[in-house]
Amino acid sequence: MWHVRLSREARLLIVMRAARSIGQGALVVDFALYLHALHWTAPAIGALFMVALLVSATLALLMGPLSDIGGRKAFLQAYEWVQVGAALMALADSRTSVLVVAAVLGGFGHGLNGGAGPFAPVELAWLSDLVDARDRANVYSLNTAVGFSGMALGALLASVPSFLGTFLPGPLAYRPLFLLVLGGALLGLALLRAIPESPRREPHPEEDAAARTASHALTRAENRKLLKLFAINALNGIGIGFLGPLMAYWFAIRFHHGPLSIGPVMSAALIVTAASSLLVGRLTRRYGVVRSVLAMRYLGLGVLLMLPLSPTFSIAALLYIIRSALNRGTAGARQALNLGLVRSHRRGLAASLNNVSVQVPRAIGPVFAGLLYHAGFLVLPFFIAGGFQAAYLVLYRRLFRDSPSAPLSNTSE
Repeated sequence: MWHVRLSREARLLIVMRAARSIGQGALVVDFALYLHALHWTAPAIGALFMVALLVSATLALLMGPLSDIGGRKAFLQAYEWVQVGAALMALADSRTSVLVVAAVLGGFGHGLNGGAGPFAPVELAWLSDLVDARDRANVYSLNTAVGFSGMALGALLASVPSFLGTFLPGPLAYRPLFLLVLGGALLGLALLRAIPESPRREPHPEEDAAARTASHALTRAENRKLLKLFAINALNGIGIGFLGPLMAYWFAIRFHHGPLSIGPVMSAALIVTAASSLLVGRLTRRYGVVRSVLAMRYLGLGVLLMLPLSPTFSIAALLYIIRSALNRGTAGARQALNLGLVRSHRRGLAASLNNVSVQVPRAIGPVFAGLLYHAGFLVLPFFIAGGFQAAYLVLYRRLFRDSPSAPLSNTSE
């Protein structure tokens, strides 16, 4: 049992994530394959992902802190309108210049798990405002599970181009998938109209010099933790970049399978990952966030190192599903822990720094992975990613070693 009661506003934010995640799930499978069908090379595809991720990370660095000051709702409305524009561009034209702009604006193919791209820190901070600290790991795990479930449905729909080939030959068969992005954005705008803006929670006014000194000391302590988290997240981000954006492409060139085979595999991985995320939410109450995260991620690392050595598509698919559940299933718990490092009026900043610390290094990975794949090295990117993620796990444990059992219980509101 979850023993968590969600407000109406929190429920609507989670539903909005579900609506957005379906289109993202379809494109995480098919966008790289669409570009491949348009005769883009692997380095070119990797370069596009790099540029898009860098732009997203730069914007995310600004969005969270600005929303701490001016409120959350307007930022998310702006994001959904940008998604509408990007989807319409991709539906209308496949020229390189148009697709580059649409992909950078829309974040196509990144696998954002229903998140709002560069505005994701705003959304996470808003949800944090609506949830008690003791429930945050559970709620964020649920939020993550909903995103994975929506992406799973989208990944199943990614097989549609295989059936449309008779009517829409070649790359044209992929274009209807952008309707999913358009529909999700329009539904998100409708849901946002029904969510009132959360009142801003300001820090407590200081009554004397001693109180001000204590507040400054707490801020400095928070900043030190955020900087350490920023540094270790960079290692995780590089590892993710070597794998995530080009995973469907790797299946295609390694085993010569198309979206009809790859889509269901990724859908199954996302469904299992959603279940895993719910399980992690429960485990954190019994064993703490850090212990739960580390146990699953170390197991996931072992599976990752076996994956590229798979002799058949079926074995590789099974290992991919297991690794996804073990690795990505911890995302919600990690988000909750990261936002718990600071007080409520600084959570937009914390969410932005967390996002940027992963996304900027993540942008490096697709370029080098694309070059390695193009040169015929189909195993090496996985081992490089594994090395970075192993270093991340060691340092993650050191950062949170003082609170392994219940790190959120002492969070200052």
